[in-house]
Amino acid sequence: MTPFQEIRLRLAPRLEQLNDIIAAELRSGNSLMDTVIGGYLSRRGKQLRPILVMLTAEMLGHDGDNVIDAAASVEILHNASLIHDDVVDDSDRRHGQATINAVWTNHIAVLVGDFFVSTSLQLALRTGDPRVIGVIGSLGRLLSLGEMDQIYNAREHTLSEDAYFEVISHKTASLFEACVEMGCYCSGVDDDRLERVRRFASLLGLCFQIKDDIFDYYDSANIGKPTGNDLREGKVTLPLIHALTRSGHPRSEEMMAVVRKDSMTEDDIEALIEFAKEAGGIAHAEEMLHRLHNEAVALLETFPDTSARHDLRTLIDYVIERDN
Repeated sequence: MTPFQEIRLRLAPRLEQLNDIIAAELRSGNSLMDTVIGGYLSRRGKQLRPILVMLTAEMLGHDGDNVIDAAASVEILHNASLIHDDVVDDSDRRHGQATINAVWTNHIAVLVGDFFVSTSLQLALRTGDPRVIGVIGSLGRLLSLGEMDQIYNAREHTLSEDAYFEVISHKTASLFEACVEMGCYCSGVDDDRLERVRRFASLLGLCFQIKDDIFDYYDSANIGKPTGNDLREGKVTLPLIHALTRSGHPRSEEMMAVVRKDSMTEDDIEALIEFAKEAGGIAHAEEMLHRLHNEAVALLETFPDTSARHDLRTLIDYVIERDN
């Protein structure tokens, strides 16, 4: 059993409660909606984000039912964003499974995603804390802005690490920050501890996305998407950005011209992947991962030594060591 699986086992009763709430709140009474959602919920993921809400609250000495409602709210909104992303990207697979839009059409997928968003807000309201509702509202805005930033950068061929980090801060890190904010607010914590744990969550989210982006340069049956898929969608991520703009490699200008083409062939994508590796892009991304990881660990150590703090350390270790 992996350390992450051990966390899930320890939290199993709370996760069962979470999933019961999610299933109940997403029951609509419409047979088509319920069929689509039932199929979607049968493929439950790792649920890293609600676990982060629970562990944050536990580290702060609180485990009330409002924590589960908040965790369910953010998990449902996260899944809404995935459903909508699959429509935007015209994706037919996610983690090896058929997407809602592939099985049921884009029209139905958008409606299901909208239903998830509304349900998320209802659950946030049930916590009784307007700050939790505010977190969900702000998160929805940031996720949309992150997607628009990514589309804009792809169209304009914007290649800079600053632009890359702004996108992943909105698209990924914001979700992790929202989780710990909810854990804090549900625990009645709104002091310097909130700022420390929010920074930890931001670093965790950045690490998560950088690791995901590194996966795109290697074949793996565990990942659930083909190598080079980001490039096919016009997304240039940290390893290639570094190789093109900061490595000083003699082929950088040649490869820059390939990236700026209106459409890339499979040979182009393969050449860019090999170039990113050869020019040190992967090594740079991995070095960045470890730097962010070390900062996150140092922040955790400012909190009392508890099982929840230990589990949060396990999460950041898992994020940079995982193979899918």
